[in-house]
Amino acid sequence: VQLQASGGGLVQAGSSLGLSCATSGLTLSRYIMAWFRQAPGKEREFVVAIGWSDGGSDSADSVKGRFTISRDNAKNMMYLQMNSLQPEDTAVYYCAARPGIKIYQSMDRYDFWGQGTQVTVSS
Repeated sequence: VQLQASGGGLVQAGSSLGLSCATSGLTLSRYIMAWFRQAPGKEREFVVAIGWSDGGSDSADSVKGRFTISRDNAKNMMYLQMNSLQPEDTAVYYCAARPGIKIYQSMDRYDFWGQGTQVTVSS
């Protein structure tokens, strides 16, 4: 199983940015997919996750209304659209996957991880 996150970059506050996570080696439709992030000097934290195919999702309060997660099972891809970015969103963003039907916010529940992509938001 491989997950490859991409799309990070340097943007100004208030801007938008889209991340992608390409997967291989798994039947994506049977996995909960999630994004986590880790800022310098901080622990990795849950951002948002999406269920199999019914559109169900869960997100951290800090990104509600600004970040949107989506998936394309046929293309083995997951996406994160980030709007109204703020400096506090600066972090390395990781995509993660877990088999099953329940969404969890704990990183310990996720079995597979991508390598991370850096997002930097300047003020």
